[in-house]
Parts: sequence; structure tokens; C-alpha cells
Amino acid sequence: MNNLVIFALLVAASVLEVGGDALVRSGLHGASLSARIGFMGAGAAVLFIYGVTVNLPSWDFGKLLGVYVALFFVVAQIINLLAFGVKPDLPIYAGGALIVSGGLVMSFWRA
Repeated sequence: MNNLVIFALLVAASVLEVGGDALVRSGLHGASLSARIGFMGAGAAVLFIYGVTVNLPSWDFGKLLGVYVALFFVVAQIINLLAFGVKPDLPIYAGGALIVSGGLVMSFWRA
């Protein structure tokens, strides 16, 4: 599996995880019981698919999840803005820069 395919899988996994978490969050705060159950059920299904997707690449598990965390952070901020209207503040940007830097080190450092 080439690195571009692995990157695409990790991006897809991050979208699935953030989306699944957002669905569960919506279920926890739903207006009616049927809405809560529907959102929670959809969230559980999406999170299961995420678990399969994130583990498809054959990379070392530690490297895989290290790089994934950086992608997850970026996607989480985008979803937080689009779905919940929350803009990142300076501490989020500063911490995020460290997270993304770590993902880049794990991706491109050749020992």
C-alpha cells in the first residue's frame, strides 16, 4: 500500500471518527428520544467503520496512530467550526501547531 493511499485512508478515518463523535454528541443533546436513539445508533455505526478504516494501513501501529492524531486534530477543528460554529482560539492554534509538527516529524523523518 503506497503512502498516498495510506494518507487517504487516514483522512477518511479522521472524518469518520469526528463525524461519529459529532453524531453521538448530537444524540446526547437531542430533543426527542427517537432523535437521540437515531443519532447514537448512527454514531456507533460510523465509529465502527472508523475503527476498521484506521487499521487498514500496514504501518507500525505507533507511527500510524501518531500521524493519525495530527490529521484527526485538523479535521476536528474543521467539523467543530462547520457543525457547531466554534472557531479555534490562540491556544488551539498553538497546541495544534505542535500536534501537526509531531505528525510531520513521524511521517518524514528517516532514521
